Amino acid sequence: MSAVLAPERVVVDGGLVSEEPVFEQRGIDYIPVTERRGRPIDLAWMWAGALFNVEYVVYGALLVVATGFGLRFWQAAVIILVGNLSYLITGLGSLQGPRAGTAAFTINRAPFGPNGAKLIAMFNWVTQVGYEVVGLALVVAAGLALLGKAGVASSAGLKIVLIAAAASIQLLLPLFGHRAMLRVLRMLVPPFVVLFVILAILALPKAHLGAGHDASWAMMMAGLAFVLSSGGYGWTMNANDFSRYLPADASPRKIVWSVALGGYIPTTQLLLLGAAVATAVPAASDPISGLPHAFAGWFIWPYLAFVIVQLFAINSIDLYSSGLTLQAIIPRIKRWQCVLLDTTVAGALTAFTVFSSGFNTFLTDFLLFMLIWIAPWVAIYLTDYFMRRGRYDARSLMDTRAGLYFRNAGVHVPGVVAQLVGMVAAAMWLNAYPAWTSPLSTHTGGADFSVFVGALFGAGTYYLLARRSVPGEAKVSVTDAAAPAPGAGELGRAFAS
Repeated sequence: MSAVLAPERVVVDGGLVSEEPVFEQRGIDYIPVTERRGRPIDLAWMWAGALFNVEYVVYGALLVVATGFGLRFWQAAVIILVGNLSYLITGLGSLQGPRAGTAAFTINRAPFGPNGAKLIAMFNWVTQVGYEVVGLALVVAAGLALLGKAGVASSAGLKIVLIAAAASIQLLLPLFGHRAMLRVLRMLVPPFVVLFVILAILALPKAHLGAGHDASWAMMMAGLAFVLSSGGYGWTMNANDFSRYLPADASPRKIVWSVALGGYIPTTQLLLLGAAVATAVPAASDPISGLPHAFAGWFIWPYLAFVIVQLFAINSIDLYSSGLTLQAIIPRIKRWQCVLLDTTVAGALTAFTVFSSGFNTFLTDFLLFMLIWIAPWVAIYLTDYFMRRGRYDARSLMDTRAGLYFRNAGVHVPGVVAQLVGMVAAAMWLNAYPAWTSPLSTHTGGADFSVFVGALFGAGTYYLLARRSVPGEAKVSVTDAAAPAPGAGELGRAFAS
């Protein structure tokens, strides 16, 4: 590990050799061309290292168990295979970073304005911290299970100690920063693949894939919304935070497919495994006290140990992005300060979650309710990118008091209006029963079309309101000399094989 985190000798202007600091110095500031590095394939390894994770086994089980969505295995398999195609959207949401040279919620100032973007950034910060809380709560549960097998009884004091320890460990990798995260997550892929194979060998023989009764099409749509929010559609907010170090002329096609495959392959396999195991072990939606019932006794110790490592891996993605998002809201604070602040908040909320009941209910409600803002935002963000043909004025993105994107007192009215319209549309067709069942969902047997109507109304409204102004901004944007603006054909080839 020390070799992974050691300073790297790099060549800078003039051929001079220097060492990069151990801790990443960049936050949301512009990444100069001389500091760009890596290849699109690096993103595939990073996403795979984070997403080969027991969380997705849990999500797959929730699709099948009666306390979740109650689908039969074949129904769960269909929406898993279809829903995870949303990682193509994550791939498209990775194209802006190399073009603009900065993080996602700094780029977000283009469609929303520097001040308008702060509201959206706040939504994202809350979402990322929520993901961190889910991961930390599962880490604590796994730690309690391990200590219980060693004869240490659970207590309130022990839970507090584990929460503090988990929060402290969680901040280390994001504190080291981008380069260290890409290296470590790539290193974790092989052992995580081995764990997945062992899980499948031990658990699948016990599965009863034909068990249960067919759920309604409306419940399938609710399950699809769950897969989209926990999968590719729900990771788009993080994507540019990790692609922004790529060279500005990196191939859009390679970026899209690297991210899409790096997300689709592990997520699909783990969701299918979770759904299959849940047909035989109804408690499989609990990865600590339920899922291990599908395994031989000897495997529980290494399983729980791997669970902890995996959860720290996926939480590192959320913590890194939440720090950059907080910087976009409060530009004066440093990235390392954001990481510490986020960790403190997540630790406190984890304590509340650990000492309360109904974790599965919290998890499903959280993943579904966040779709209200994510559904329109992703569509608006990508629509803006294609309308301006990938041309961003880097200097204006960094300027929160003037510049091309300041417009009406720092608010781009078309973006804010489109976001509000899209959020209302998404909320009107969201099924997060029993916490909330929307009017349209009620009249369609519980169907959940929140992602689709939120995206449609958000993107449609933005296009109608900004179809003239945004292309005009693109014409006067000052882009990096090494970053020629892509034409429509090049963007289209992002989908080409």
